[in-house]
Amino acid sequence: MSAARTFIIAGLLAAAAIAAALVFIVMRPAEAPAPAATPATTTPAVSEARPEPAIAPPSFDIVRVDPMGRAVIAGRGAPGARIAILAGDQELVSITVDDRGEWVVTEIVLPPGSVELRLHMVIPTGQEIRSEQVVVVSIPETRDAIPLVVMGRPGEASRVLQAPHQGVEMGPLSLETVDYDESGGVIFSGRADPGSRVRVLANGALVGETQAGADRRWTLRAGAALAPGVYNLQIDMIDADGRVVAVIALPFERARPDAVALGPGSVIVQPGNSLWRIARRLYGEGIQYTVIYEANRDQIRDPDLIYPGQVFRTPQNDE
Repeated sequence: MSAARTFIIAGLLAAAAIAAALVFIVMRPAEAPAPAATPATTTPAVSEARPEPAIAPPSFDIVRVDPMGRAVIAGRGAPGARIAILAGDQELVSITVDDRGEWVVTEIVLPPGSVELRLHMVIPTGQEIRSEQVVVVSIPETRDAIPLVVMGRPGEASRVLQAPHQGVEMGPLSLETVDYDESGGVIFSGRADPGSRVRVLANGALVGETQAGADRRWTLRAGAALAPGVYNLQIDMIDADGRVVAVIALPFERARPDAVALGPGSVIVQPGNSLWRIARRLYGEGIQYTVIYEANRDQIRDPDLIYPGQVFRTPQNDE
């Protein structure tokens, strides 16, 4: 019960008690005054220390990069805090968050190749907080294509912010990314009509069902439903009347748990990828696909047949 409500009820009871006492005095003869009551000793209230409110970590909202590496990056943070954008451990630029909790940077030029961007925030009290999000930007060495920009955080589906070739589409339905969470579970994500249901099947068996949000995005975790192996993956978009209005069908390989320990020098094959596209993005030249092929011959039976969900080693050219 709130303090305000308790106060109101106590006031009503006190008023009722006073009214009853007045009636009692009128109906009974006067009596000798009662001895004065000893004043009660009040104990001062002990104020409890309240914990400081939790401060949300800094976050990215927008990351746009042109083929020359010129970037526009915006996000959120604590008002008055200082935000630094990091590429690995190197600080690229810093800016103060405005009173609305927003910030934007336009003067960054990123080099060709792949880089991980993170945020480091220092609030006025000196507390330091790092972003949970990571944004991966991959700019072709030739600078002749739109860079790939992917945002994610541990245990969640990646979100493709920008790409020269984005996933697999069938009308309004798309499968954009295949990821693995920290326990090795598969995460599928893509787009569909707002409010529509999205159903994922593997070899005809139901993996799971979810709903697209108002922003058209959908995410589904497969959990332990899929054992390692190659599957015929089917994704259905179902409208409000229960009709299947769009279907995507493609092969998919569930990687072995020991291969999902991702780190530097590894990549998850995404929908729409080929060895040529992966090599072009990582090394700047599609012809370098032989580097990836040689490093993963144990799981690539045909260079033209690779599957979303496979995890490949991507060694440097001098390895």
